Amino acid sequence: MPSPSASRPAVAAAATHDGLPTPRRYWSVLTIWLAMSMSVLDGAIANVALPTIAQELNASPASSIWIVNAYQLAITVCLLPMAALGDKLGYRRVYMAGLAVFTAGSLGCALTDSLAQLTAARVLQGLGAAGIMSINAALVRFTYPARLLGRGIGLNAVVISISAAVGPTVASAILANGSWPWLFAINVPLGLLAISIASRALPRTVGSGKPFDWISALLNAATFGFLILGAEAAAREGLVDGLWKLAIGAVAAVFLVRRELGRPAPLVPFDLLRIPIFGLSIATSIVSFAAQMLAYVALPFYFQTVMDRSAVETGLLMTPWPLAVGVAAPIAGRLADRYPAGLLGGVGLAVFATGLALLSMIHPGASTFDIVWRMAICGLGFGFFQSPNNRAMVSSAPMNRSGAAGGMLATARLLGQTAGAVTTAVFFHFAGTHATIVALATASGVAALAALVSFSRLKLAPRPKPEGDVGQVAGGP
Repeated sequence: MPSPSASRPAVAAAATHDGLPTPRRYWSVLTIWLAMSMSVLDGAIANVALPTIAQELNASPASSIWIVNAYQLAITVCLLPMAALGDKLGYRRVYMAGLAVFTAGSLGCALTDSLAQLTAARVLQGLGAAGIMSINAALVRFTYPARLLGRGIGLNAVVISISAAVGPTVASAILANGSWPWLFAINVPLGLLAISIASRALPRTVGSGKPFDWISALLNAATFGFLILGAEAAAREGLVDGLWKLAIGAVAAVFLVRRELGRPAPLVPFDLLRIPIFGLSIATSIVSFAAQMLAYVALPFYFQTVMDRSAVETGLLMTPWPLAVGVAAPIAGRLADRYPAGLLGGVGLAVFATGLALLSMIHPGASTFDIVWRMAICGLGFGFFQSPNNRAMVSSAPMNRSGAAGGMLATARLLGQTAGAVTTAVFFHFAGTHATIVALATASGVAALAALVSFSRLKLAPRPKPEGDVGQVAGGP
């Protein structure tokens, strides 16, 4: 056992750590980008390939939806538990485990020959993707120096946006030249490559070593799982069908809050939500992603049923949005290292709200150009908001709670997207042919509200980091 004096140099080295040295930083970033690209692409390509997979597996359209839902649900219920594991065991270990599980799940998807087997493999994929997504922000924080954190988060957003944009194209290209199992098999060599680089390049962090709270993890799964399933059932099948699921989720939420509220480092990060800048950034994120999903779900129906555009044309019309996010995000990320997130995010959301309002006023005979520039405005505004907001969330948390901050960041995104999708389904049920216009107008109002919330953060002073938080980075490569 080393003497106290022998341990002082390691502690001092940890205390002065500020990101990884180059070129190791570049290899770490490459691993992060590879893993995120795979997890985002997999969600996008499954949606496009769903009819083909259902037909070849002799599955009904209703039952085949679980190919998508199983993946999304597994991610949602596991994000916060995986983030807690990262805080306790070290971020690199949980991230690499997530990569391995995701790769194994991808192989399982490629080898299945029934809907039940494919659904089970998709759950496994979702577990791995949760390990990747929940720890991603923490690894970015430990990879980049603090002065470049906004730039790093902005570049991360670019990778995610491009992956989302090219997902349908990649799926179509694979299906045009091969069978659907190749959609998942392609992840296997990429996953093995990412694991190989990660083992050498990712920053090594020392976890708290505290026991994992399995009871809270199960309550978390019941809360998010039943609330999301209940909301979707209520929107699609009627309130009665979803009410019992919503009730179970609400009861689980009560027990979860009572168990977690007074803990110093809870699985659901109430300690971070008490930090004003963090709590407001989370609220802004949920509301903005809800507005985004309102438009994302409603617009394809309008393009195809009202404007009589083909499925291929619809895909192309949707593309300017994520591409514009990819343009705006790195610029906003660089600015976020110098200017307040409340200001940048508020401006971005105001532009986003304007773009949504312009889309809501589009007429059925509008030209492609009229649609494209409106979509681009939405993407530019959302991209300009996203990077500063994510930086504010990550940097406002103590270093030893970076995993919890990243998990909450990803959870906020999924909660907002789910709320937006469910609300759109309600609009289609009650508003009929006017549903898309109502959804877009609502999304514009929601985005404007989020802009006001973002501007309110300008009144908040930065919260000082507790001493000793930087001591989580382990020495050595």
